[in-house]
Amino acid sequence: MLDIKFIRENPDLIKEAARKKHSQFNVDELLAAEEKRLELLNKVEGMRAEQNAATGKIAKAADQLLRQAIIDEMKALKEHLTKKEEELKEVMERWRALMLLVPNIPDVSVPEGKSDKDNQEVKVWGTKPNFSFDPKDHIEIMTKLGMVDFERGSKVHGFRGYFLTGDGATLSFAIWNYAMDFFSKRGFTPIIPPVIVRKANLYGTGHLPGDVEDYYMTQDGDALAGTAEVPVMGFHADEVLDAGQLPVKYLGFSPCFRREAGSHGKDIKGLIRVHEFFKLEQVILCEANHETSVRFHDEINRNTEEFIESLGIPYRTVINCGADLGQGQVKKYDVELWVPKENTYREISSASYFHDFQTRRFNIRYRDPSGKLQYAHSLNCTAIPTPRLLVSLVENYQQADGRVGIPEALRPFMGKSVIG
Repeated sequence: MLDIKFIRENPDLIKEAARKKHSQFNVDELLAAEEKRLELLNKVEGMRAEQNAATGKIAKAADQLLRQAIIDEMKALKEHLTKKEEELKEVMERWRALMLLVPNIPDVSVPEGKSDKDNQEVKVWGTKPNFSFDPKDHIEIMTKLGMVDFERGSKVHGFRGYFLTGDGATLSFAIWNYAMDFFSKRGFTPIIPPVIVRKANLYGTGHLPGDVEDYYMTQDGDALAGTAEVPVMGFHADEVLDAGQLPVKYLGFSPCFRREAGSHGKDIKGLIRVHEFFKLEQVILCEANHETSVRFHDEINRNTEEFIESLGIPYRTVINCGADLGQGQVKKYDVELWVPKENTYREISSASYFHDFQTRRFNIRYRDPSGKLQYAHSLNCTAIPTPRLLVSLVENYQQADGRVGIPEALRPFMGKSVIG
């Protein structure tokens, strides 16, 4: 959420943000609602002041006729005030709904584009494997090695269901434990949050109102979080932090749930796009300074790159174009891993910064050295998701005999060097 004062003073910037992000948001509609809101608010506050003054006059009036005249006058004022308050309530509801749709302003370095196909490659790392045999996909490899069971997964869960079994489960634990060790050494505090969250947290992170079809909702109106970012950002909601506490760096670990409502027919096989998975997420709250946000944005993205490099998996990094940015994101990088059988890269991580877009919604502030309250800046980045990581890992490390090698960094956590 942006400051309404900033929006009033910079409508052209909001229009340009909507254009670049390919958003249908109409800032003129919001400004009209804002003008009506202020007009009604002034009228209501004026009538309330008049009502309060009349109460004092009634108490002081010695003459009964004068007192009754004031009372009669106030009855008419009260009826008029009630109507204006109802009108203000309706306008406020419309105003709040529009405020939740205002797109954050993308950084000038964000490229133009109409879809993720227009994301720009900024880095390529690693050597793609050159197999002496026809490589298999992760589905065939893992099924033959008893690492996954899709048939029983579909029986139990339905569409996109899966069981990780045997070394598939063990490998996932090895990745989690290694990631916990790796990212903790970079100053992140581990945190396991609740994943059943109030919808206010989804509004806070900017996932709602736009992504409502992608979330599982409970009968109580709560939601299952699709990323640990959602509950971790809510951790400091309505709090005032000391400047000395910043930056606050968390490594959230949680199951994640996504309905993938708009992806029917897309990546329907295997572990690329599933309804439930596990993810470690880097979340940072820092001082309200653009340069600081940019520095941490590069840092968290680099953390994930280094993690992938330690596993020896080829990847590339792209900067997302305007149309591939979320409503609240100022800038985003995606790290994409090489998938040999598909002869393509697949997204494994996203790193984003938001300035104070999210913290305004969560009301997360800090007191700067001068004592002034400021909204913190927020950032997040996937540390690593499973089981998606397994796709690239097993395909890049597959051997001619059907076995799968274990990256050296994972061997102490896995207890062996090869699967099969």
